[in-house]
Amino acid sequence: MPRLGIVGTMVWDTIRSRDVGRKGPVQEWGGISYALAGADAALGDDWTLFPILKIGQDMREAADVVLGSLERVDSLDGVRTVPEPNNRVELSYHDEARRCEKLTGGVPGWTLEDLLPLARSCDAIYVNFIAGWELDLPAAAALRTATGGAVYADLHSLLLGVGADGVRSPRPLADWRAWLSCFDIVQLNEDELMTLAAGWDDPWALAADVVGPVTRGLLITLGDRGSAWVSTRGFWDAPTGPRPGQDALEPAEALVSGKVEPERAVEGGDPTGCGDVWGATCFATMLAGENLETSMRVATRAAQRNAGFRGATGLGEYLRSETGLVTGSLRSEPRGVA
Repeated sequence: MPRLGIVGTMVWDTIRSRDVGRKGPVQEWGGISYALAGADAALGDDWTLFPILKIGQDMREAADVVLGSLERVDSLDGVRTVPEPNNRVELSYHDEARRCEKLTGGVPGWTLEDLLPLARSCDAIYVNFIAGWELDLPAAAALRTATGGAVYADLHSLLLGVGADGVRSPRPLADWRAWLSCFDIVQLNEDELMTLAAGWDDPWALAADVVGPVTRGLLITLGDRGSAWVSTRGFWDAPTGPRPGQDALEPAEALVSGKVEPERAVEGGDPTGCGDVWGATCFATMLAGENLETSMRVATRAAQRNAGFRGATGLGEYLRSETGLVTGSLRSEPRGVA
């Protein structure tokens, strides 16, 4: 069976001020756990999951309970125990979408030498920068040659710095063009796009500028307003198809863009992990052979379901039990032209 590698970090979350009327904080698994649950629910029967994670020794036993509940995982050989304390994040919500993150823990990233043998065993790779240092630039660049399939990245915390007090805040990304060139598909939220496009008059002009034969799709999540994309026309139709050659430049008019609206409004839900579920579901649906827009519609459904659940433990089973993931009725044709 083909194998989807999942690179990220499992995090123990302490969540404050999320639930109206609740006095104390909630503690639960988060981080890459959400993406693992989303992929586990969305992958077809002809794919397996291969987690590529480092977990602090203090939390390994508890993490194995979550990993052991995933149906599509074929091996835990890519999960390594490290002596450093596992990453923990304190999330304090200011409103339904905005929050302050405080990070503690010391799980290190992957070296090129340790990562490549694991990546070579995969047919596609999903990377989610939960800590922000899961991969350095040389390791990220090597993924394109280590696996013959598509490489998807949610840049997320790559665009967040960590202060002396552990509080995370947006930061410019040095060598951002080099980073984007490591991945076939890049996911950002709206704030992250604004951070990346600092100095540009129009952040969407940056999106159109970077999309081409290397980074073939840029996907932007817009919270309760849905999601948008800029991609090449060939990528729209076959997101995980063969990569074009470096000299296969497409003219600007060959780019397509568009937006996916949510099917229904979600009020009072939990936004924690929605972007992670969205991205993993989107990529898993692409790997099943669906086009870009259909994959984004399925991902939006999954993210909306996630908003009705608390934490990542048992999330995969919850997503799988819900109806409506059939993609046939969602298939569409490309519309907007960037």
